[in-house]
Amino acid sequence: MAPDRETEPYIGLMSGTSTDGVDGVLADLGGGSIRVLASAGLALPDGLRHELLALNAPGPDELARAARAANALADCYAAVTHDLLARAGLPASGVRAIGAHGQTVRHAPESGYTLQINAPARLAERTGIAVVADFRSRDVAAGGQGAPLVPAFHAARFGCGAGRAVLNLGGIANLTVLEDPVRGFDTGPANMLMDAWVLKHLGLPYDRDGAWAAQGRCHDGLLAALLAEPWFGLAPPKSTGRDLFSPAWLDGRLAALPAGDRPAPADVQATLLRLSADTIAGAVRRHAPGTREILACGGGARNPVFMDALARALPCRLTTTDAYGVPAQDVEALAFAWLAQAHLRGRPACLPAVTGARHATIAGCLYPA
Repeated sequence: MAPDRETEPYIGLMSGTSTDGVDGVLADLGGGSIRVLASAGLALPDGLRHELLALNAPGPDELARAARAANALADCYAAVTHDLLARAGLPASGVRAIGAHGQTVRHAPESGYTLQINAPARLAERTGIAVVADFRSRDVAAGGQGAPLVPAFHAARFGCGAGRAVLNLGGIANLTVLEDPVRGFDTGPANMLMDAWVLKHLGLPYDRDGAWAAQGRCHDGLLAALLAEPWFGLAPPKSTGRDLFSPAWLDGRLAALPAGDRPAPADVQATLLRLSADTIAGAVRRHAPGTREILACGGGARNPVFMDALARALPCRLTTTDAYGVPAQDVEALAFAWLAQAHLRGRPACLPAVTGARHATIAGCLYPA
């Protein structure tokens, strides 16, 4: 494919809280279109994945370790970028910019900061393409949550009205309510706790197709203890991450159960899946009661056991973004291509109705090619 004056190729790269890999898309955003030209992915090397997870908690020599991890992550981003260019038959000079989110390791908007590990200058150097990164900080500086970042994109791609919402099932679940004004908020864990638990007990990065959760049974006592978390009762705008929903958070609630009533590991997995489904459904009922259809995306949309639990729990129809022309795995990466374009055009993409900021802000910082 050769670019012409009507096309606007952008690349979006995303590695989410699940830390399982990098998803990338090359998209044409010219003339108001949002069209995926190529998609690619790369599993994170085990050593990098473990280091990124470790950096979510205080530890020795954090600054140097974070810098090394950022460089390694940028190299993964560059590899996915080159793969996308090869698949699309497009030279680097034909791409306007890369939107690269980085890996969140601290998210504390209530304390005025959020931190994503990234090395955008290195990525620009290794690809020869301008990079837009650091999408959350300006919104946090304006008093917002800095998250979710994608509701403005969801509205641009899937439209507003008719009781529709988009549900991203990454490490954290976040919901975009496609009404005027667009609203969005995190609902709590999606895959994050399940991924951590299966890694601890089976050594696997995730529970493929929910097979292990399907072997267990929900433990009512543990589920009640997990649902008692005060964060679930907060009203939007709100966001969260590993700072709260960490393995230590789960371990503390397991330890508080009576000694003779500790669930088996597979039962814990089944309970964590139920927790995600019930908190999502509860958030829809409380904060988006007019929703009639939810379009799911992200890795969790490929988990049939999770999707079945969600369909039973939700008070509305559940489908995936595939039904609207965007593969569920591509949505977040595509959003960061769109956010990169929004930055270059000076278009605010962080919305006060979503984040609670004092005003709308232009997301990201530019690293020229």
